[in-house]
Amino acid sequence: MQTILTDTNPLSALSRAWQLGDGHFSTLHAQAGQLRHWHYHQARLMAACHRLQMPMPDWNALYAAAQAALNDDDEVLRITLVRGPGARGYGIAGCGDTTVVLNRSPFPAHYYQWRQQGIAIGVCAGRLGQSPLLAGLKTVNRLEQVMLKAELEANGWPEAVVLDAEGRVMEAVTANLFWREGERVYTPDLSMGGVCGTLRAWCTDYLGERLTVTHAGLSRLLAADEVWLTNALMGVVPVTAIDECVFNPDFMMTRELQQAYEQTD
Repeated sequence: MQTILTDTNPLSALSRAWQLGDGHFSTLHAQAGQLRHWHYHQARLMAACHRLQMPMPDWNALYAAAQAALNDDDEVLRITLVRGPGARGYGIAGCGDTTVVLNRSPFPAHYYQWRQQGIAIGVCAGRLGQSPLLAGLKTVNRLEQVMLKAELEANGWPEAVVLDAEGRVMEAVTANLFWREGERVYTPDLSMGGVCGTLRAWCTDYLGERLTVTHAGLSRLLAADEVWLTNALMGVVPVTAIDECVFNPDFMMTRELQQAYEQTD
């Protein structure tokens, strides 16, 4: 049985996480004591364990512990998986079972307002580096996002578009990005970087053949008929403007996705 930690456990149990960033995580929305879209989060965690060559935790025990940690409030549960202790340095040979860490926090209530009213966002000057070895994963190595968040705060933006080193649209600082051109929907290709979120996966399943994964520059995004952001906490949030570019506020596709999302668990 792997170790399951809470906020009160000693930091030494997480040495590979804080020394090497050797772990990954998923952040879930819990409502009325129930985890939303658990199967998408489990699939993401399983895929990351496979790619990072980490032993799988006991999923039944993890789910039971996660449910037991919840109250009946609107809250956030972060599940972090850290490679078990073992070899010194970078080596993974001999490392023990994966350690599970559960952290609860209040749900950011302003996301409900964002969903209804939309938000005007900026464009970060900071760029994401290319990292095909880790592309799509949500590892505990989040220093790029820390720096991008600092840029958000300095500019007073609620969110911002982030480009890669070649000027291609990748994502927002804490969310995935979609846009509509006529009847077609597009989202950035994240094979070289970025994070493949669980709500991005849900949108991919829901939209099916209407969705195309593509490379695009900022000018194409600004010419879109509709733009929205997604993550497991904010849900589906319409974008009303990017810098000086203002979008038509009909939110046609955004509202369709919001309604479909609220009908799923």
